[in-house]
Amino acid sequence: MAGLIAYGAYVPHHRLARADIAATLGTRAVKGTRSVAGYDEDTTSMAVEAARGALTADGLRPRVGQLFLATAAPAYLDKTNATAVHAALSLDEHVLAVDMAGSVRSGLGALVTAARSAVPTLAVLSDLRTGLPGGTDESAGGDGAAAFVFGGHRDGAPVIAELLAHDTVSDELLDRWRLPGAPASRVWEERFAEEIYVDLAGKALGAALDRAKLSADAVDHFAVAGLHARACAAVRRTAGVRPEAVTGDLTAAIGNAGTAQPGLLLADVLDRAQPGETIALVVLGDGAGVLLLRTTDALPAHRAARPVAAQIATGSAPVPYATYLTWRGLLDREPPRRPDPEPPYAPPAHRRNGWKYGFIASRCEKCGTRHLPPDRVCVSCRSVDAMTDEPMEHVQGTVATFTVDRLAHTPSPPMLVVVVDYDGGGRFRCQLTDATEADAVIGARVEMTFRRTVTAAGVHNYFWKARPVRFGAGPEED
Repeated sequence: MAGLIAYGAYVPHHRLARADIAATLGTRAVKGTRSVAGYDEDTTSMAVEAARGALTADGLRPRVGQLFLATAAPAYLDKTNATAVHAALSLDEHVLAVDMAGSVRSGLGALVTAARSAVPTLAVLSDLRTGLPGGTDESAGGDGAAAFVFGGHRDGAPVIAELLAHDTVSDELLDRWRLPGAPASRVWEERFAEEIYVDLAGKALGAALDRAKLSADAVDHFAVAGLHARACAAVRRTAGVRPEAVTGDLTAAIGNAGTAQPGLLLADVLDRAQPGETIALVVLGDGAGVLLLRTTDALPAHRAARPVAAQIATGSAPVPYATYLTWRGLLDREPPRRPDPEPPYAPPAHRRNGWKYGFIASRCEKCGTRHLPPDRVCVSCRSVDAMTDEPMEHVQGTVATFTVDRLAHTPSPPMLVVVVDYDGGGRFRCQLTDATEADAVIGARVEMTFRRTVTAAGVHNYFWKARPVRFGAGPEED
């Protein structure tokens, strides 16, 4: 039996109230909030966080044979972004890591291709939605990521949702587009595409149900994702499924995460679904696609450690509108009067890939001392080249001391720097993110998160930061 064997989702901690946009620009107030990726986050770092949530099962990470990163907002062009995710997850070097980028439909492509693959495949959907100030894309958009591992019993992991059928319909439809280098997408008048999408969704859903030998009223959870809000609403009304099966779209709380929205909706359903229930996921964009899944008895024991609803509930840090505009590069504010940051240099960064991306320390085989960063000579017993690698990305720690730096070069001053004593030994100094000054206290519990520390000379510098623990013990990754 082939199907889904693991999943995870990531919703950023920050929120922008739509009423704040209206109050600043003098537009009509709209209820709700949207999720906002922090100043040190992008689609690559969010993809890492979602994938970490999916790869919590013992022995699952080494079995992954392919990695697909789908996004409409890649951090790099003419360079593979999936390889940074691959490095941060410390996957085997023979794992194929490729991007599916350029449009929201790439998320559907990653899911379908992963579901069809003969080897365990990790599909990560990540997006950062930014529109022009005052536009619908700005207020209705959202940021987030979701990750799914498709495989089968032959891969040594229980299937939590069997793949019953899938179908896709493609159509060249000019309803949304953005030229390379343009700051925001352009959208045709919504009434033009509404009926077209309803027809395409009906064709894809009907074909998938026929293959699965099911009727529409057999669907227990019906989720519709897409950036065309009117079309999505019409599909929910006209698909023929039972009204109680139609799921919410999460947009009131976190907005529409574009490429990642199908993944977030599917993850939210899996967080709540019971064994033996049928899930239909419909994705609209340049056509339509449908995935039909049936949950198994293994689902309750293998749900994601951080449910989407819990992340929405705990992610309540309000972001002022001016700060949001600054983080997105739409408000050019004077930087700190300090030297410009230096970009990372390719040769030394590549030599330390295990540490820089995977946060892999070393432990002395003679005396057991842990070293961060990894070293060849033990600081305790002076043994040379008697070290074993020790992944640290899942290890929590306690703040030993901290500093609040109001002069450091950062888009979100002040910079919080903490010295962390890790459980099991080892000490390291790093930045504290997703936090306020009140969170920087001695004795606070922290965990590690993959972030973009700075962008300089057109180069993104990725590394790990600490953040306050908000979900108990957290997952134990491989």
